[in-house]
Amino acid sequence: MPRTKSNTQPKQNPGKSMEAALWESANKLRGAVEPAEYKHVVLSLIFLKYAGDRFEQRKQELMDLGLKEYVDTVEFYTAENVFYLPENCRWSYIMENAKQPNIFQIIDDALSNIEKKNKQLVGALPNNYYSNLGLDKTKFASLLDEINKLDTIADSENDLIGRVYEYFLGKFAIAEGKGKGEYYTPKSIVNLIAELIEPYDGKIYDPCCGSGGMFVQSVKFVKAHHGNQKNVSVYGQENTNTTFKLARMNLAIRGISADIRQGDTFHNDQHKDLKADYIMANPPFNQKSWREENELADDARWSGYDTPPTSNANYGWILNILAKLSTNGVAGFLLANGALSADGTELAIRKKLLENDKVEAILILPRNLFYSTDISVTLWILNNNKKARVVTKNGQEIHYRDREGEVLFMDLRQKGIPFEKKYVELDPDTRDAVTRTYHIWQQEGFEENYHDEPEYCYSATLDEIRKKGWSLVPSKYIEFINRDEQIDFGVKMKQLQAEMHDLLQQEEESKKELVELFEKLGYKL
Repeated sequence: MPRTKSNTQPKQNPGKSMEAALWESANKLRGAVEPAEYKHVVLSLIFLKYAGDRFEQRKQELMDLGLKEYVDTVEFYTAENVFYLPENCRWSYIMENAKQPNIFQIIDDALSNIEKKNKQLVGALPNNYYSNLGLDKTKFASLLDEINKLDTIADSENDLIGRVYEYFLGKFAIAEGKGKGEYYTPKSIVNLIAELIEPYDGKIYDPCCGSGGMFVQSVKFVKAHHGNQKNVSVYGQENTNTTFKLARMNLAIRGISADIRQGDTFHNDQHKDLKADYIMANPPFNQKSWREENELADDARWSGYDTPPTSNANYGWILNILAKLSTNGVAGFLLANGALSADGTELAIRKKLLENDKVEAILILPRNLFYSTDISVTLWILNNNKKARVVTKNGQEIHYRDREGEVLFMDLRQKGIPFEKKYVELDPDTRDAVTRTYHIWQQEGFEENYHDEPEYCYSATLDEIRKKGWSLVPSKYIEFINRDEQIDFGVKMKQLQAEMHDLLQQEEESKKELVELFEKLGYKL
């Protein structure tokens, strides 16, 4: 078999992003496949390409070491977290047969055989998927050619599967109103969360793990700080079956052992007894009708708090996360900005969270961080123990001061750098500055090094927050000098649109109930 060399593969068009090129190729399949399905068609192929590239790389390493007789010994691959691939499962074999009439069966057989020979992939790969799609073979061959251009070895740390998933989601699903609130979290945001909460060792949990990007970057953080991946245990849950499979696939190709389970986190909690040291999450934003009126009313996860309203799951996610934290656990997660100042039951829950001293920091992020929405979102940090204590991290003692009754507010909306013209990312320099501010504020001797800074950060007391009506909107505390603090009309209009939709829906339901009542009384309206 010819060896696939990444440095001899065709190169991407330099004027077009990898995601855009894949979308263009997948879009040629329109008609046989719904555009919303493109990501699933493409991602299993990317998995095969990645697995094939890693196999060929390891095979060449063995040959270079003079171990040619062991190139077909499974253990020499699995020892390096590389999948051993039978000949007919290798990407080179797939490309040699890309234009054959049975190419779909070849790919289905390859996925099936790889799953059978690698137990960590059981249930993660599609079963007889491509043979039943009815794709045009010529157009499909052009898609394979595009995927063949990917240098997956060079991109292995960048969560390729997650990037393609989120780009395709943005191109179709959100535009068509499907999957609202379902956002893959860009690497720069996940890195910021990891750098803030520092998951060096212990249990890491994500209650809505999507394609597993949080875990990929968490383990990368551990490695970057010379930690031991074996000291980290990964737990997650994902409701959508296809996305659950993507997460299993995404983690397996990186050798990350994880307990990922499928199901609705609220109605079918798969980790009821878990107490995690670190939680990283990006829950669906402003999830409507997440429970019926009488469902989950007495759920143990909101013990001591009001039951989150049925109209919005934001505070359901917050309390689920809080309930999963260990005694010294810390969580970093994203929410829509509306959760900072919501009224009613959400206000009551927020007030209790603050009185119980669980909120440590609130960071408002720039717009255009996501492919699939341009809104600004908020990064919350909850901490189950803000008292003074000494913690050993990565072999060093960290002396935390007593931060009870304090919350750090940060405004990052003017931070970050542009990329691909219309998007923004939190570059390493920005993240370093933010994490340095946060960690200085946390630790002993902070008075000498931390100072409230206009238009950037402010450390507020519980009494100040109480006087502001328990609002967690950073601009209510951070001083603004060089620019006027104005309403974000885009966000406000979306909030009003959602509220109006709910009111109209409630009106329709009230009308229906009234008609039914009159009919029961023998009158027809």
